[in-house]
Amino acid sequence: MKREQLVVVAGAGGFIGGHLVAHLRARGYGRIRAIDKKPLDEWHQRDADAENLRLDLTEKAACARACEGASEVYQLAADMGGMGFIENNKALCMLSVLINTHMLLAARDAGAKRIFFSSSACVYSAEKQRSTRGLPLREEDAYPAMPEDGYGWEKLFSERMYRHFREDFGLETRVARYHNVYGPFGTWEGGREKAPAAICRKVLEAQLDGTRAIEIWGDGTQTRSFMYIDDCLEGTSRLMRSDVAEPLNVGSSELVSINRLVDLVEEIAGVRLERRYKLDAPKGVNGRNSDNARIRRVLGWEPAIPLRTGLERTYRWIREQMLARRGARVAALRMP
Repeated sequence: MKREQLVVVAGAGGFIGGHLVAHLRARGYGRIRAIDKKPLDEWHQRDADAENLRLDLTEKAACARACEGASEVYQLAADMGGMGFIENNKALCMLSVLINTHMLLAARDAGAKRIFFSSSACVYSAEKQRSTRGLPLREEDAYPAMPEDGYGWEKLFSERMYRHFREDFGLETRVARYHNVYGPFGTWEGGREKAPAAICRKVLEAQLDGTRAIEIWGDGTQTRSFMYIDDCLEGTSRLMRSDVAEPLNVGSSELVSINRLVDLVEEIAGVRLERRYKLDAPKGVNGRNSDNARIRRVLGWEPAIPLRTGLERTYRWIREQMLARRGARVAALRMP
């Protein structure tokens, strides 16, 4: 793709989308149209040189406007959040299928050359995620289908739409199954945050409020892999430039338990907290990890930023947000 051609980023007001706009800009793309339904002042990041538009992409006309003149489209727009959100908002998550339906039609009709879709590890069969050992999930493990109810079903159904638009209409599609992306500029409060940000916030709150205790959802033995945002962006770019048409895992293979995740954040913060387990809270599957054999084979690369490294950067950023929010009380917190 030529750098002067128009690139569209849908969901640009969100965590990954905002980073993606900055990433594309840094790589020399001069024409970027950034789309999100949130008011501009609520975007996680906003590039002043991009064409920033507030559009509701569940509406067909809005998608046509978004894709007008586009050469490439990155479709990251979705109604989603952490486990607490997707467990309690299944219908809202399913409605994201409207975005993908209309964006595919709009990209096809606009003559776009290629479209990227951010799918999720939530498409994988629950039967293969019962063990806390977190056996690595291969791309073919999405079938027979038994994905996460609501959010996972929408992602898996949308993957099939992208496949059939490629087969029937010749629209080049690329699909990444993201595994738990985290980092600075992500949601860290309000109910849509994911585990790394939530744990960082809770550790800071325990220090600020003097409780010296942290609430953990589930018993803490459930396991996950977490991918730092820089690896996510690199994997997305490599996949978009490749000839890999089938869905591909883009995630770290560094498996940790939630208890270990808390350990790491405590080490970074220099504290040790009492743990209070909320056993009736949403906790998702027992174990989920990314099998990276295929991404290594087809892209010659895999996410490699250590969890500790990414958590330190994320913790520092969230600490800065809380410093701005709460003032000098946070300044006294120990920071290695």
